[in-house]
Amino acid sequence: MIISLFSGQGSQYPNMGNDILTAYPHTGELYDTASDILGRDMRKICFESTPEELALTINAQPAVLLTSLVCFSAAITRVQKEAIPFRYDGVAGHSLGEYAALAVSGIVSTEDVFRLIKARSEAMDEAARANKGAMAAVMKLSPEKIEEVCSKAKNYVVPVNYNSPMQTVIAGTPEGIDEVTEVFAEMKAKVVKLKVAGAFHSKLMQTAADSFYEAAKKITFKAPQVKYYSNVTGGELTDFSDMPSLLAKHIVSPVRFSSELAAMQADGADTFVEFGPGKTLTGLVRKTLSDVRAYNIENLETLEKAEEIYG
Repeated sequence: MIISLFSGQGSQYPNMGNDILTAYPHTGELYDTASDILGRDMRKICFESTPEELALTINAQPAVLLTSLVCFSAAITRVQKEAIPFRYDGVAGHSLGEYAALAVSGIVSTEDVFRLIKARSEAMDEAARANKGAMAAVMKLSPEKIEEVCSKAKNYVVPVNYNSPMQTVIAGTPEGIDEVTEVFAEMKAKVVKLKVAGAFHSKLMQTAADSFYEAAKKITFKAPQVKYYSNVTGGELTDFSDMPSLLAKHIVSPVRFSSELAAMQADGADTFVEFGPGKTLTGLVRKTLSDVRAYNIENLETLEKAEEIYG
């Protein structure tokens, strides 16, 4: 069973996807569609931005989504050119990556996924400006211990990304992050502050969730053509009757990625392919699951693995 995974915000880097666009010109249609809907030149944003410009939420979210779809499209073309069937039995994404998963699973159209990400990135950017927040990754401690420390903090801080048994991301006010960082340091845990603009997946994003919900209600959602795994539930999603509410909840809810991985393996998944910039999810799969294959496809070099994966 093959799972297609999609990168999250923070994986972006300047010029990502450019070599694939050059080698697979048909992917230019995705840049055109994204640029038309977002009202900005996405080629310029992806290829010419500085790291600081690209890290801005309004740039990073559409750019990572776009690059993920470009990598996915190129992989299909390369595999089919070799007369190898391209198949995947399920999809999952980490936070922002869920939007690429929405598109490739058939839940929304390519045009609508860019409409969704336009609304989401703008709403989250505005919320981050209004509510100062921060995030940090905590390593070498169990999620349960991290939850316990956060629950005792005087300032607001909560676990928001359950990435692996030994890596959990926390979010909250800067004061909350600083407060628990001192506690974690005493416990010999490693804490790495993340270069993000806000406290994503926490209650500090509630205004973004409310605004995004109104935009999402205008989008047409369908049932997926493959298994779709959700960050919110931590398992396969089977009820698609109110996706606007679920996606709005996603903005303020923890990403239960480690639970998703366990659920996918329990369902028979043994091969995981991450599409998009970086290989963060590939690393999480390898650290969390045993007896599985994990790959990333982000450029022409990694695209060469396609025949091995699907052949």
